[in-house]
Amino acid sequence: MADLLSRDATGQLAALTAKDISAVELLKLALARHEATHARLNLVVAADLDRALEAARAVDDLRLRGETLGPLAGLPMTIKDTLDVAGLPASSGLETFRHRRAEDAVAVTHARRAGAVIWGKTNVPVMAGDWQSFNAVYGTSNNPWDVTRTTGGSSGGAAGALASGVTALEIGSDIAGSLRVPASFCGVFSHKPTWGMVSQRGHVPPAPGAHIERDLNVVGPMARSARDLRLLLSVIENGPIAAKAKPADLSSLRVGLWLDEPLFPLDPEVRVVLEALARELAAAGAEVQPISSPVPADQLMGAFLTLLGSIIGGDMPPALQRRARRTRALADLAGSIGLDLRSWGGLSRAYAASHAEWIAADEVRARLSHAMGEVFLRFDVILAPVTPRVAFPHDHRPFTARRLELTDGTQVPYVAMMNWVALASACHLPATVVPAGLAASGLPVGMQIIGPRGGDSRTLAVAQAIDETLRGYLPPPA
Repeated sequence: MADLLSRDATGQLAALTAKDISAVELLKLALARHEATHARLNLVVAADLDRALEAARAVDDLRLRGETLGPLAGLPMTIKDTLDVAGLPASSGLETFRHRRAEDAVAVTHARRAGAVIWGKTNVPVMAGDWQSFNAVYGTSNNPWDVTRTTGGSSGGAAGALASGVTALEIGSDIAGSLRVPASFCGVFSHKPTWGMVSQRGHVPPAPGAHIERDLNVVGPMARSARDLRLLLSVIENGPIAAKAKPADLSSLRVGLWLDEPLFPLDPEVRVVLEALARELAAAGAEVQPISSPVPADQLMGAFLTLLGSIIGGDMPPALQRRARRTRALADLAGSIGLDLRSWGGLSRAYAASHAEWIAADEVRARLSHAMGEVFLRFDVILAPVTPRVAFPHDHRPFTARRLELTDGTQVPYVAMMNWVALASACHLPATVVPAGLAASGLPVGMQIIGPRGGDSRTLAVAQAIDETLRGYLPPPA
């Protein structure tokens, strides 16, 4: 019966519908997997077992009575700890938030109404602000492929829990790769929806209780199959995404393969995996054309850093906001007399960006978004890396001290983690991540499938075709 945990959510739901297993039994299997892996991986960091068992029993009773059930009826699920869930801690990695009373986030409400049995919260970095998942409240999450390495962030506990079979579905979020990076590092699937498709209400940051739908940020599904992404997105989204649809026809697909940009580093071992998958797509009949950066990379990163930094700066406590303004003023003054004190980076400078600077960045973003519309007249999708390298060893030093080492010996800044994910974030485009294969180091490599704004069904259909005919989820060796 434990083999059920190796199935994707659709497979587990089929077993529930066929009454091969009850919701209570399936929940207990997931809890046993969590207990067996928790000491080594530390992925699910809070649980509400009594309420979950009660919900599972209620689904079993309804099923026995022949009642109409929701599309996720009886499926055990965990939720990223930046999304509020009633009855569970809602810390976002901060002790000060850990004991507040929370109501279900909108996306969580949709999942619960669809019959999901929500039982746990998965680990995150503090306020979702890192590509590693660790905090002083719950500690460090370890990658199921290699416990000395990060799961990624900020949906790192979620991706690790999926890869290790602790959960079959997750709701995560993404502002600068937080759905995509962990999926790539752990070898699972994720979907960054078109901005605005899924409600952010109940996501922290911003501050608890905020009504604002933050620029760049999205809430989206994570899973072990592309069909499961579509299923969960159909439950939590605000538009017409079908729960089931046919995979894309690869033989008629027009693909732009974007692996080359001088400003964006890419490890040779990652490139080899992505090129191999591109060759398989071509062999399946797709028209695959290598392209350079679809928009000017310097303009993209300049605008994205200002847009992102403004959001992060707005979430800072007042004392840190004042410090950011003082540091920015000092750097600008020094620059005016010929001293260069600006090496602390464009993102840090953007923490104190003016409204006029934000408007200018938004204008650049609008121009780049228009250019991307022209690109998608030539290509159905763009395929691109997610990260410069595979999952890296845990590194909890300050951001400015961290470096990414590539297999050719090159060292690049830690903030290079946001290069390849910036396009879809800045331009509000959908991006689906699929496992592309294993690098020479034996670690997973993911690939982004980027589509036009509103083209979520398109990227999901391509992901499903790749998943079901070329490459898909592989369980970690352990």
